[in-house]
Amino acid sequence: MAPHGPTRRECLAAGLTVPALSLPGVLRLRAASRDTGTPTRNTAVIFVTLGGGASQFETYDPKPDAPAECRGAFGSIATAVPGVRFCELMPRQAALAKHVAVVRSVTHHEASHIALHAVETGYFLKNSGNALAGEMPAVGSVAAKARGGGAGGLPGFVSLPRMPAYSGPHHLGKRYAAFDVAADPNDPAYRVANLDLVKGVTPERMNERRALLGAVDDRPVPDLDGTASALDSFQRQALELVTGEKARAALDVAREPDKVRDAYGRTPFGQRLLLARRLAEAGVPFVAVRTFDWDDHDKLPERMKARCPEYDTGLAALVGDLVARGMDRDVLVVSMGEFGRTPKVNVNAGRDHWPAAASVLFAGGGFAMGQAIGASDSKGGAVTRAPYLPQQVLGMVYRHLGIDPGTTFPDFTGRPRHVLEERDPIAELT
Repeated sequence: MAPHGPTRRECLAAGLTVPALSLPGVLRLRAASRDTGTPTRNTAVIFVTLGGGASQFETYDPKPDAPAECRGAFGSIATAVPGVRFCELMPRQAALAKHVAVVRSVTHHEASHIALHAVETGYFLKNSGNALAGEMPAVGSVAAKARGGGAGGLPGFVSLPRMPAYSGPHHLGKRYAAFDVAADPNDPAYRVANLDLVKGVTPERMNERRALLGAVDDRPVPDLDGTASALDSFQRQALELVTGEKARAALDVAREPDKVRDAYGRTPFGQRLLLARRLAEAGVPFVAVRTFDWDDHDKLPERMKARCPEYDTGLAALVGDLVARGMDRDVLVVSMGEFGRTPKVNVNAGRDHWPAAASVLFAGGGFAMGQAIGASDSKGGAVTRAPYLPQQVLGMVYRHLGIDPGTTFPDFTGRPRHVLEERDPIAELT
């Protein structure tokens, strides 16, 4: 594993204590590291959400020896890692298997799509009445608060294409919400809304306005829910975005050579992955790439034939590109849905929700690649080795970003809440 600092267990073994760090503690440690000349890594995460719940059988955990009603319509293929097979719909990722790790043993209890709350926040939703607002901050918002944004007005959290339910900042405050890029980067007319100056307003005039705002910014204004300070933060970020070049360049996929764009696939998903790589390269710590169409209760073979080629092409291109650019140690890619699918094909030629067993792909991050971690049974319905929770997946994300999962932030009542309560690492990745 790449160095992330001593673990809690290592510190305890050395007779040291490691309290749960508050945000000031995190920032002090980062500042002290800079002041002493200790190099810090510019780490980033590209988090791919397969909304709806991707089938483990038709991706990373095929069961070629299972009965036909479990096996499904597709065969399996050998990967570059001896003994590890993927579904035949994943040939490009199979060829790059030495650069990925698949955890085949992610399991939990929530069979509803509200399981996405656990994927996004590390907490299962307790009150279904909060199904849209959520109950805890999303991982991207935590990253934005603890790590901040990049230079040139780049946000700390970018969502491609938009922020769905459960992805909000909750008690961290609105300033840590995602910067949404709803536009399709595969569209020839692609442009990010609101990045252009109003006609007639020059950069010099904009800077004068920024100075004027700064002069009146110390006025005492009651701000009980953080809205005013969030608006101030948004305003500052917006000014930097429209007057700076770095953010505009990072968001402009047209600057990539045609050969690179073609490798990712000329699809909305493929070009969003390319845009995510550009944002991570520019210093955005957390980029979410979201798809929402993996809920295959019927016609699964036709749907997978249509969807998997662009997914396989885009993700393989991203992994290969990060390796070729030497970015695979500093950028972690995670791809997952909220649960797996049933071990038996239903009467509509689909698979239903199945939280008992799911597969998650990791790539990069300085972790141990080239392996399949854990296992499900012969029919793909139950975890038989190395069970892990969605929270532990997020724990690896936080560790890669240099954020202690035991960090606490006060909720709306002032009660300190941990970033994660279940935070044991995925041991095989380390």
